[in-house]
Formats: sequence, structure tokens, C-alpha cells
Amino acid sequence: MLRLFEIRRGAIAEQPADTGATEKQLTEAVWVDLQEPQEEERKLLEQLLRTELPESEDVEEIEASARYYIDHAGVHIHSLFLTQSEGRHNTASVAFLLQPQRLITVRDSDLADFRLLRMRARRGQVEAHSAQELCVLVFEQKVENLADALEDIHLKLGEVSHLVLEDEAAELEDAIDQLAKLEDSNGKVRLCLMDTRRSITFLQRHIKIDNELQETVRDIIRDIDTLMAHTTFLFDKINFLMDSTQGFINIEQTNIIKMFSIAAVVFLPPTTVASIYGMNFEFMPELKWLLGYPFALVLIVLSGIAPYWYFKKKGWL
Repeated sequence: MLRLFEIRRGAIAEQPADTGATEKQLTEAVWVDLQEPQEEERKLLEQLLRTELPESEDVEEIEASARYYIDHAGVHIHSLFLTQSEGRHNTASVAFLLQPQRLITVRDSDLADFRLLRMRARRGQVEAHSAQELCVLVFEQKVENLADALEDIHLKLGEVSHLVLEDEAAELEDAIDQLAKLEDSNGKVRLCLMDTRRSITFLQRHIKIDNELQETVRDIIRDIDTLMAHTTFLFDKINFLMDSTQGFINIEQTNIIKMFSIAAVVFLPPTTVASIYGMNFEFMPELKWLLGYPFALVLIVLSGIAPYWYFKKKGWL
């Protein structure tokens, strides 16, 4: 899908997409956004802009030399964005190609950051005067969404904390599952923040930006530093809750094992008595005794009560 944006009176506006993009629209567009581009769209754009667009395999490369570089086409940045599907967070790479008069983005996923930018652009809320400023605004929007994701993780972590520390009837196995998912999401948010910092630093070094935009870049870096510290706090809290949950599970298992051990010891003396009187020897004095059966029953009961009373007195029960 091909979307084109232009600057009108200092704000980004999306061009109508009723018909196919014309050569004039492509050359005048300040932002060309390709989502899951078809082969025809890719070839048309490469022909008109005389630029080779990156393939999906190139975008996924992790080496710094493959993710941040400059060539005759412009400044190339491949950045990780956070995406969510079926309640789980994942990361998706977006290829940025920044030229003096144009920003080109290529992606294979429908990302919330870009949806929100399009919605704001329709309302005339995305102010920009150049492709460079627009590129910085995309990263600023990305950091805001990552901050929202961390707020959601913190909120869910509070619910799990209540479940582990206060709810006596909670299923602790479910808490471990939730904590593992939150740890995974927090790690992916941290990865996106680290990647964004590298992208912003690369932009600072290789493009010329005015003082106002430079201050925006500094604000983004300060926000990233703050959010990185918050992810560290969340990691520590997740690890604390994970250790606490495992400790509570171990205590429950220890109590169960203790009850079985006490039960085995309590029933050992009665079993011994019953085993003695269950012998089939010919000469046993109690066989002819009139009160032998009641005596054996009383002895079995007392031999069971005695260890139970002893454990209770010691405070083991």
C-alpha cells in the first residue's frame, strides 16, 4: 500500500488515494510511506525516484553498518518499532530513507505509530516544514508510544503484584505466566528505546538541523534516558515478584510435604501395633485374652494420638 503526504501551510497532509499515484504526486510528496509494497509499486517508485528501495531481508539485518549508513540515495536508517498482536508485543523493522526533500519509509507491518500519525495528519496536527523535521517527528511519536506501552506494563504489573502479595486464593502458576509475558514485553520496549537512541544519534551526526529541531532531538534523547531507567525499575520489580512467587510456591509445596511426613509418622505406631497383632504365630498370650481386642484398639488409637500431641506441642502443626 502506497501513501503520499505533502506539506500544506506548515502541516503534513495526506494526498487522496482514490486512484493510483501519478508521477507528479510522487515527485512532489514529502513523505512516501510504503506498507507491504507490491512489486508494481516498488518498481514505479524506484523508477521515478531513481532510488533502489531496501528489501525485507536487508531491513532485518542487525549489523550497525547495515542499519545505519549513507549512500548516493540519502541517509538510511532501519529502526525497530513496537507492535502488538494477540495480546503480545513484538518488534518490526522500518526502513527510513531520508533525502534532502523527501522521506521514504518501507515496512511490512501496520504499526500503531504510523496509524496515529495519519490520524493526526488528517486533523492538521502534525506540523512540519521539511523532510528532516518529519523524520524526527516520527521518532518522537515512536517514543511517546513506547512510553504508553511502559505505562500499560506498569499497570499490569501492579495487578500481578496484588495477585501475588495480597490474594491468598490466587493461582501462583498464572502469576508466573503473566510475569514472564510482562518481562518479555519490557525487554522489547527497552530494545526499541536503545535502537531509537542509536537512530537519533546517527541523524544528529549526519544531517543539518536548525536550533529548534536540535532542541526537539535533545528532548527525545532525555525522554529515552528516562524511559530506559523506568525499564530497569520494571525489570527489578518483575524479578522481585518472580522470586516472591516462586518462594510462595516452594512454601506451599513444603507445607504439603510436611503434612504428608507428619501423617506418615502419626500412622507409623498404629501400623506397628496392628502389624504385631496381625501375626499368625501359634503361641501369642493375647489370643486367649477376653479384653485383647479392645486393648489392641485402644493401644492403636493412643499410639496415633501420642505423636500428634507431641508435634502439636512443638508447634510443628
